Amino acid sequence: MEAGILLPMMGGLGLFLYGMKVMGDSIERAAGAKLRNILETLTRTRVQGMFVGLIFTAVIQSSSACTVMIVSFVNSGLMTLYQAAGPILGANIGTTVTSQLVSFNLSKAAPVFLLGGALFTMFSKNAMVKKVAEIVTGFGVLFLGLSQMSQAMSYLKDVQLVTDILMSLQNPVLGILVGAVLTALIQSSSVTVSIMLLMANQDLIGLNICLFIILGCNIGACMPALLAGLAGTRDAKRTALIHLIFNIVGTIIVFFILLAAENYILMLLAMVSGNNPGRIIANAHTAFKIFQVIILLPFTNQIVDLTYFFVPKSGDAKEKIGYRAQYELQYIGSNVIFSPATAVVDAIKELDRMANLASENLNRAMNALITLDEEDIETVYEVEKNIDFLNHSITNYLVKINQINLPVDDLRQIGALFHVVNDIERIGDHAENVADLAKERREKNASFTITAQREMGELLDMVNLIVHYSIEMFSKDDEKHMKDIITLEDRIDRKERELQNLHVARLERNECTPEAGMIYSDIISGLERVADHATNIAFAIRDSEKENITVMQASAKA
Repeated sequence: MEAGILLPMMGGLGLFLYGMKVMGDSIERAAGAKLRNILETLTRTRVQGMFVGLIFTAVIQSSSACTVMIVSFVNSGLMTLYQAAGPILGANIGTTVTSQLVSFNLSKAAPVFLLGGALFTMFSKNAMVKKVAEIVTGFGVLFLGLSQMSQAMSYLKDVQLVTDILMSLQNPVLGILVGAVLTALIQSSSVTVSIMLLMANQDLIGLNICLFIILGCNIGACMPALLAGLAGTRDAKRTALIHLIFNIVGTIIVFFILLAAENYILMLLAMVSGNNPGRIIANAHTAFKIFQVIILLPFTNQIVDLTYFFVPKSGDAKEKIGYRAQYELQYIGSNVIFSPATAVVDAIKELDRMANLASENLNRAMNALITLDEEDIETVYEVEKNIDFLNHSITNYLVKINQINLPVDDLRQIGALFHVVNDIERIGDHAENVADLAKERREKNASFTITAQREMGELLDMVNLIVHYSIEMFSKDDEKHMKDIITLEDRIDRKERELQNLHVARLERNECTPEAGMIYSDIISGLERVADHATNIAFAIRDSEKENITVMQASAKA
């Protein structure tokens, strides 16, 4: 009998978890990039950030996904600690939406959701309709799992051992511990609260102890963010701690209020919920979270400051100056946070770092060309090895994330990012070529005229400017320098032709040696090609988006 009950319960729980995952992943794929942009930009104030976090979590049905995303934003430098506090508090309220939906018992409609979702997924040719259909299918699977768990639990009342164990749970502290452990294992407070809701509906567990188990869920829900923060920067660790501190402090406050007025609170919840046990649990979950946010929102700055006690500032300076820059990845890879929703954002941050390394190395090489400084030349070769390492690592990462469920808008950018990493690597190669020419100049004892040095400097200044604008346009998605880039590229092309003509005239007048002349010509040509690569970087994503739009329009006509 016990096995006949346990197996359906396990199957129902599996369907519930899978339905939540399908629904959450499908929502992230359909609208993840837009939701992420909202989360990234609309968090200037604590209250604004709180509402953004609430809505975001309510939509994707996962506070864990939201908080992990926030941790990765802080890790990438896209959000400050003080900005992160608001969305984290909002996520704690947004996560209660799942239990509210479960409490309305929509299980009877599960077959309708399943059939409708399956039909549209199989037969619709519209990509967005398919994504919405996947969300609906996940919704149906979720409630099918709930229905199966509910049926199995109805038989548990006949198992004396189970009812004795559940009814013996009276200790509030033990209830909090049970909730924390279960949620940490399942990594979803929504699931734990939903299970408590179903048990309460079947009179398997007392409402009093359920309130304390819900409090424990608050603490256990911090586990995904804590695990994500472990692999991140010190600020990422502090972000995870904000979540933990908020939930621990909030749990302690509500715990003592419950001890003092438990019966009155239950009476009030019963009145609001129509004496429905499931609705009482769902409303308690929501009420506790809202109360905690109202009480603690004014103290978010103090909570953030407290994280510095646990994670001191001592190592911050090393991170800011690129302590991990040599042959290591800072924003992607196995040693840092990975979230599908921010995978492309993190890749862009790593590409931005690689581009700045290549730009700095080009200037270092150009300086070595004039000064013939041996140390600078060797440094150029060392940095080029690092750029090659980043090239291979980022390319492998892009291949990997191209095979997983990314937001649709992000998937469209992957092809462009492959081109960007190649263009950055070519800029690095040009820096190495300049270092080779510096060695050649030293070996042949070739010298440049003052005029030639000035001309190369003028062209380098123009190239530095277009590289700077291009990296900014690519990494920050900022179009303010778009016209400047187009104008600069044209000016650099004309400047390169002008300098080559002046160079030929100097050779004809015997004002420079053939050895120095060949090096000069190669440098001017190389700098012009660097400008071409910079322009490619600036427009890579926009060109890719235009190609995707053209392909989609062609598909629609077909």
